[in-house]
Amino acid sequence: MCVRRICLIVAYDGTEYHGWQVQNNAVTIEEVLNQCLSDLLQEEIQVSGASRTDAGVHALCNAAIFDTQTRMPADKIAYALNARLPEDIRIQKSMEVAPDWHPRFANSKKTYEYHIYRGEFAMPIGRQYHLFTYRKPDVALMRKAADYFSGEHDFKSFCQSGAQTETTVRTIYGLDIRESGPELVIRVCGNGFLYNMVRIIVGTLLEVGEGKRTPESMKEVIDGKDRSLAGPTAPANGLLLAGYDFENLGKFGRVYEEKND
Repeated sequence: MCVRRICLIVAYDGTEYHGWQVQNNAVTIEEVLNQCLSDLLQEEIQVSGASRTDAGVHALCNAAIFDTQTRMPADKIAYALNARLPEDIRIQKSMEVAPDWHPRFANSKKTYEYHIYRGEFAMPIGRQYHLFTYRKPDVALMRKAADYFSGEHDFKSFCQSGAQTETTVRTIYGLDIRESGPELVIRVCGNGFLYNMVRIIVGTLLEVGEGKRTPESMKEVIDGKDRSLAGPTAPANGLLLAGYDFENLGKFGRVYEEKND
């Protein structure tokens, strides 16, 4: 029987999960997808995702592929799978792709958003999707600091210590900071991200906004290639995998676009 490769675009609320990747003694997004797909298709299924998001991180459009012998039309798998998944995981699209296509190795641009709620007191509604701060960070200073991240750099200073990777060089296509009432959204688009890279960037930018660092110090932090030079790792709950732009496949979620002032 012919084996087909199916790609899923997966949205999820990561609050109740210990990240994407299967772990011992912890429920993950990947584990739930494997179980529900295996039950649906009556064969052992193991998905492979584009982004291995951490515990508590959310996504609008993570991509995952799996191989199957099912004859079910690819676009109908999303409907059938959503009927079996818990409410905090939903397939946004299912489609057949080339047998050798893999989202982790395809040319793509990835967009992350980090959401911050500023106020005198925390807002209980939405607390799982924002970092709360009672401080009033200087957004103008944060935007000046953000300019230093664009382009290709060695981002070793913004990689969690102990992470295993062949190279810490990445390209940032854009990083901007948007305000909407009490909400502050940091959007960053790149060709890939290191372990905790976006959360460390956010923690560092917040220190700039609070006057603990200057915008100009970002060059020293980047050039220093030392994790101890950067700021703290921002909490996971504010982070959202917001958009993917895959070459020859399409755009999903909220793909990064330049802000027009």
